[in-house]
Amino acid sequence: MAAVSSIPSFRPTKIHQLCVYEINERDRGSPAYLRLAQKPVNSLGDLVPFTNKTKGDRYEAIYSFHLGEYGQISVQGAYVTTEDTYLSVTGGTGVFAGAYGQVKLQQLVFPFKLFYTFYLQGLSADLPSELLVTPVPPSPAAKTAQPGATGRNFTD
Repeated sequence: MAAVSSIPSFRPTKIHQLCVYEINERDRGSPAYLRLAQKPVNSLGDLVPFTNKTKGDRYEAIYSFHLGEYGQISVQGAYVTTEDTYLSVTGGTGVFAGAYGQVKLQQLVFPFKLFYTFYLQGLSADLPSELLVTPVPPSPAAKTAQPGATGRNFTD
């Protein structure tokens, strides 16, 4: 019987933390529900949401964060509107190329104000210093942040 040898991993394992606020004051009609069931409320058969026996809504989410010239981060997983949720980071582009890990989604004001803490692995270099600022912690004051208070190179 041959001995099992371990194969070294060359994938970076350092965890990079990145914090992002999403302040969406109903721009572009967001969030848009694709109600394929032709009912006035979210129901089974709709493209994004699905119902369950929990309090609040639960969504199967697949989306990307566009962070200007730095690139994008892709995320996927179950999103629950009544509690903090962890989703999987499934990839990235630009400085986020090779990213994997998870993101914690904190609901501040459903569905318009959220706070994300990314725990990114697989990056080939450290994140740029301008992305590593200490955020204002989520609080009632954060809930009243003004529209337009965005980072450099934000695109609508």
